[in-house]
Amino acid sequence: ESTVRGVNPFPVLFRRDSFAVDHFPILNEKETIDTILVSEPGQNFMVRVLKSAPAPVTLMVTGPLTTVAVALDIAPEIESKIQEIVWMGGALNVPGNVSKDMEPGQDMSAEWNAYWDPFAIERVWQTQIPIVLCSLDITNNVPLTSEFSRKLGKQRKYPISDFAGQCYALAISQDYYFWDILATVYLAHPEFYQLKEWETTVITKGVSQGRIKVETGGRKIMAMERVDTESFYRYILQQWAR
Repeated sequence: ESTVRGVNPFPVLFRRDSFAVDHFPILNEKETIDTILVSEPGQNFMVRVLKSAPAPVTLMVTGPLTTVAVALDIAPEIESKIQEIVWMGGALNVPGNVSKDMEPGQDMSAEWNAYWDPFAIERVWQTQIPIVLCSLDITNNVPLTSEFSRKLGKQRKYPISDFAGQCYALAISQDYYFWDILATVYLAHPEFYQLKEWETTVITKGVSQGRIKVETGGRKIMAMERVDTESFYRYILQQWAR
């Protein structure tokens, strides 16, 4: 169970789809759930695992950085056990997706994972941990398309493809991109990507709250700049063919 909380909760529009997915037939074939839940809070689990790790590890973060920030506050020494953080978050040189219809007081410069807890970004940015950012700048290049959905449908005999296809069917009528998928594929095939270094600062208050701003003299990060989209789409179809 998560015990950490951010600053700006995700809108109901984003959260309600999880309830629909929970009722998919493919997830309700069994009467019981076999997955064993870890009893301790995520930040304590992270501290324990990192402390016991024989070598520094890469953290793949597809949501807000809150748990990482809290773990660092609990045990600052774990910084040396984190080789790098690959994070899906932020918008550097494109508009964010915190739209005015959802958050009227904001200027659309922030991305939701960043806006959820900008103070957590600030905490992580204070470390020396290398950051590889998968921002909206690059995720805007990998939309969910009808063509991809049709290809996924042709392999629906595979449970993962069937499940993924049902999930994406909920989003096909809106602008939807492979945000987290693009970030995670980097771990398996970094050669698909070109990275670029940026100097950045984090805005924690005001109309630009959550913005990761490109600014000379700021915290250096690496950001995914380009991706071989053909290889990316082909790879995830292959991975889901099971």
